[in-house]
Parts: sequence; C-alpha cells; structure tokens
Amino acid sequence: MQLTIAGAGGMPAPRERVDAILAGREASFEGVYVHVPFCFHKCHYCDFYSFVDREDRQEPFVARAEAEVRALAPFVRAPLRTLFVGGGTPTLLRVPLLARLLGSLRASLPWDAGAEWTVEANPETVTAEVAGALAAAGVGRVSLGAQSFDPRHLKTLERWHDPESVARAVGLLRAAGIGRISVDLIFGIPGQSAEDWEHDLRAAVALGTDHLSCYGLTYEPNTAMTARMERGEFEPCDDDAEARMLERADALLGEAGFARYEVSNWARVRGGDARAEECRHNLLYWEDRDWLAVGPSASGHASGVRWKNVPRLGDWLAGEGASDAVDVERGSPDVRAGERLMMGLRLVRGMPEAEVDAALALGAGGPRRRGAIDRAVAEGRMERCGGFVRFTPRGMMTANAVLADLV
Repeated sequence: MQLTIAGAGGMPAPRERVDAILAGREASFEGVYVHVPFCFHKCHYCDFYSFVDREDRQEPFVARAEAEVRALAPFVRAPLRTLFVGGGTPTLLRVPLLARLLGSLRASLPWDAGAEWTVEANPETVTAEVAGALAAAGVGRVSLGAQSFDPRHLKTLERWHDPESVARAVGLLRAAGIGRISVDLIFGIPGQSAEDWEHDLRAAVALGTDHLSCYGLTYEPNTAMTARMERGEFEPCDDDAEARMLERADALLGEAGFARYEVSNWARVRGGDARAEECRHNLLYWEDRDWLAVGPSASGHASGVRWKNVPRLGDWLAGEGASDAVDVERGSPDVRAGERLMMGLRLVRGMPEAEVDAALALGAGGPRRRGAIDRAVAEGRMERCGGFVRFTPRGMMTANAVLADLV
C-alpha cells in the first residue's frame, strides 16, 4: 500500500495537525462524521477511500478512533446534533467493535437529547445482531445502499448483494426498533431503461422507507467503472435520458407522499411536513455548518476551513490524538462565496435573498455569479420567491449546470 500522498510535482502533500487547525478558532460544531474504510468488495463506481476488509485492522481502527475522538472533544463547546457513520461499510465491523465505537462516541462527546445518529449499511451486512447493536447504541436512522433492485444492474455496478436482502435488512432493523430507514438508489446505469428505473423507485417506496437519495452514476477518475467505459465496454447514459429519469423520480415520489428537499434527496411527508425526515447531518453540509471528522480520509469543516484527515489507514493508525490533515483549504472570500452558493442552492427551499446577496458581494467573482443567477431567472430555471432564491421545479432537473457556474 502506498503511504505517501502525492502533492504538486510528486512531492508528499503538506500536513497539519487538526488540533492546530482548530486551536483558537471559534467554530460551532454541530455534527461528527466518522469514516469506516472497510468493505466486503470494492464497487466499480466508488471513489471513496475504502478497501477490502481482512478484519486484522478492525480493532486497531476502533482504538485509534477512540483516541481521536478524545482529542477532539475539547473543541466541542455545545451539544452535538448529528452523527453520521459512513464508509466503506461501517456494519462490516465485528458487532462488539461496532458497539464499542458507538459507545465511545456517546461517552466522549456531548450530545443533544434529540441528536440524530445515522449509520450507513450495505443490505447483506445487516443481521439481527448488527441491528440490535445499532439500536442499543441509540442509532435512529440507517442508510441502506440498495443502488438498484435489478440483478443485472447490480452486476454492472459490481454490487454483491441480492435485491431481496434489502427487504430482509429493513425487517431486521425495524424488529430491533430502528424505524427510520433511508435507501440510496443510482440511475443512469449503462443499459438501464426508464422502466427499470421506475421499478427501482417503486420497490424502494414499497419498503415503507422514510427517505430516498437518488444519484446519477458518475464516472470518477481512477475507478474501475471509468476504466471500463474508456475501454469501450459500454456507453454512458446520455444527459437527456438522465434528466428524464430524475424528472420521473420527482413525479413518482411526489405521488407516493415524498417531498424533494435537495437536488438528489426526498423525505416522506408526515403531518403535512417533510422536515422531520430530512437527513439532518447532510443539511450541515448544504447549510455551511461546522462538523468534526474522525477516521482516515474523513473531511471536516470549521468556520470556513476545510480539511481531510490523512487518507491512508496505515498513516492514520500511526498517529496519536488528533489526526494529521491534508488538503487544508483556508478559502479566500471569493472561494467561500462560491462554495456557499453552490451548496445552499442545492436545497429546494433555496437560500434567503439576504444570504445570496451577501455571498455575491464577496470577492471578484460576484458579478459573474450574479450574472449566472440572473440568466437562470430569465430562463425560468430559478426564481426569487418569498425572500428566497431557489430553483424552479424545471430548473432543478438541470441544477448542476447552473451550480457549476457559481463555484
């Protein structure tokens, strides 16, 4: 395994200590992201830091995560509102180690009484024991990576679960007392028809899920999926077809009682309100809040500074206390303005006009960004309504093109 991180000119990327980054910074942390890098199999489209688990490093991983959490605890000045444990596949941790990790997070950090704890899981890893450990630790939401309910498309993605395992996982989680289930789906898979996509949507809805994330397949550099495409093994789905799939998702999920609240996310409406089922941790990202990062390659944010923990397990395990960080970004006002607009306008409710105007006033890119928003308004893709700037339903289907102009 390569242990150095290539920076500009092939030199190792510069490192800083996370505790040094945070020292003296008035950040108001609201959440924690924990990255568990272990996987049963490396999916061909995935560019997250993960690798096939041999189980020999699970216990060192948990011990190191505990030490990292203890080192970060002094920087938390108010009860935290969200925890998101992702990966990788967190539920590949042996049950005693999974329970130990969650218990340490509970004991070492202050938590709001209504804090939302979410853990990602692949369907085939959910057993009665895993579900029980999650429930006992206070996990209230599990995000299942279904991706598709069609065996052909799962094979294309190199996913190893069978479609029936999703329903089994949901049943086990609910039996353990975890009622809030989110399902991830992918569209634009090579060979996927509009009918296939509608079948996936209906299958997810039939599970009684509370939240769906629908992501277009992206071809990230240095992934097996991109290499296969470049070898001509398949043709990627065209943009128009993807837009129609996204439009069909919005219509079908709306009919099923879901409300879209972000470009790729829908929450079930209960009592006339969908806010209760929105993913509160992801809202921290979109609303430019502060969160801490635990684990190799986990990213954090504090008052405009972004960083990533060292992205190799061996490097991270060799550290003590707070992690070393790479890719530390202390963005200029112009960069910060672009990030704020790009993230905040992903939300269906948009951004308050006052916040948009404040962002547009920062840096040299303000006039260009204002022009992009004005053009989108003139074209009917965005609107100013009720004190907010937001995408129209039609504009939401092609939102990424406008957002790219705001970076």
